[in-house]
Amino acid sequence: MNFFKERLKELRLERNLTQQDLGKILHTTKMAVSHWEKGHSEPSIAQLIVLSDYFDVSIDYLVGKSNFP
Repeated sequence: MNFFKERLKELRLERNLTQQDLGKILHTTKMAVSHWEKGHSEPSIAQLIVLSDYFDVSIDYLVGKSNFP
């Protein structure tokens, strides 16, 4: 099961962000965020760090190794 795609979308929607908004925060495209949320690709380690910091959750939580943010 790919926890990352589900958790990313959940966190994005909790903040009322569009895929385009999140792409701007990460200096990437809406399409890249869409591909992550569909499980077609994954962010770089640097982007995971930014996501973790932005959403104030651990990388382990983002990738499904922990159920605690």
